[in-house]
Amino acid sequence: MKAAAELKARLLGSYMGDERARRISQRYLPSREAIVEVLELILDLMYPGYFGRRDLNSDNLGAHVADSVAQLVPKLEREMEHCLCYGREREAGREREAGRNGGRPEFGECAPRAHELAEIFLSRLPDIRNLLIRDVQAAFDGDPAATNLDEVILAYPGVLAVSVYRIAHALYDLGVPMMARIMTEWAHSKTGADIHPGANIGAAFFIDHATGVVIGETSDIGDGVKLYQGVTLGALSFPRDASGQIIRGKKRHPTVESGSTLYANATVLGGQTVVGADSVIGGSVFLTRSVPPRSRVSLKEPELRVGTRDGAAEPDAIYFDI
Repeated sequence: MKAAAELKARLLGSYMGDERARRISQRYLPSREAIVEVLELILDLMYPGYFGRRDLNSDNLGAHVADSVAQLVPKLEREMEHCLCYGREREAGREREAGRNGGRPEFGECAPRAHELAEIFLSRLPDIRNLLIRDVQAAFDGDPAATNLDEVILAYPGVLAVSVYRIAHALYDLGVPMMARIMTEWAHSKTGADIHPGANIGAAFFIDHATGVVIGETSDIGDGVKLYQGVTLGALSFPRDASGQIIRGKKRHPTVESGSTLYANATVLGGQTVVGADSVIGGSVFLTRSVPPRSRVSLKEPELRVGTRDGAAEPDAIYFDI
């Protein structure tokens, strides 16, 4: 009992001594579990027959969609409300810290706006699905190992990552960034691909293998772009203000124009860096400057040395480029 009392005292001292990673006396916080549940309902609407109910046919599909939307709407509105009021609560806290009057949002205050945004978001689902169909087709067309579209939808992690991104991006554009970020980080944990919901990505986008792909918040990607595993679209550095704080809201990540392909482990950095249309960026390339359309960028081919297993060089060892 004494040990438990000491542990309690030490933990309370930590909580009260450092307000970071502590959330008390606050009303609103988005639920990660509830947002993932919302996402799974949306994925079922995007790909009927794949992620949820499996006995669908032309006779019961309409009823299934109506039932799914009826389940989705209250969950979506509730989590949107929590996210909106969470944002207002944080802003009010910053106002109070600055010595200004920052009022805490009242219960129900964010509900009308959440209802409005939910209606807009739901109206965009058919357009999102149209984009996803093009992404799935691009994955099938871009991978000779794919046997059919069902395999692509059910098994390809890159397709799942892009599907979640498309949904989250719509929420990000509507001003619900926390909800969007929770969705894309869930996809990151499932697929190994980290796509920020703020990135702008055109149609027919395919990530092959997915693992290790990173696409930063201010990236712009055109139509028909293909990325392989390990590709990074990142920032060169983080600009800071006079007080040393990171300046947010600037374009930090590159632009990849339509029709380009970036092979495994290519790294492209910088907000002013543009990969011109229909370019090919080779594996392991590190690129920090723009290249014109139809460029082919590759590293100098390394020299391969062939010797014996005991470390001695063969008398007629062959040296050649690969």
